[in-house]
Amino acid sequence: MAAKWIELVTGSLEQKKQYKQAKARLDALPEPYRSVATAFNRYFMYYGGVTEGDTIVQMFVDLADLWERAAIDGTPVSEIVGEDPIEFAESFAQAYGGKRWIDKERARLNEAVDKAKAKEAGS
Repeated sequence: MAAKWIELVTGSLEQKKQYKQAKARLDALPEPYRSVATAFNRYFMYYGGVTEGDTIVQMFVDLADLWERAAIDGTPVSEIVGEDPIEFAESFAQAYGGKRWIDKERARLNEAVDKAKAKEAGS
């Protein structure tokens, strides 16, 4: 009973557990994979803006899978991220779609502009 109440306030405890497991997998990587994977993880926390827990957890689990596989295979970081790490990161994050915090703000902006246009047309 208490767990459901806590989840109502804080979000899914299972998702938090899955995220922590994915983060631990990143932290266990050998260098240079660990530092690069950690940098991408941080970037996604700021850039991704995904508001759906399932989506963001899946993104971080897949990130851990990607870097673990690269470390096992000995794939150079440059072969994974290419010439532009920002482009790679943003393409990776966009593949997960889902509702983002900016969607709400875009809707608010459009609504404000529409109201202003309606007032102009009515005067």
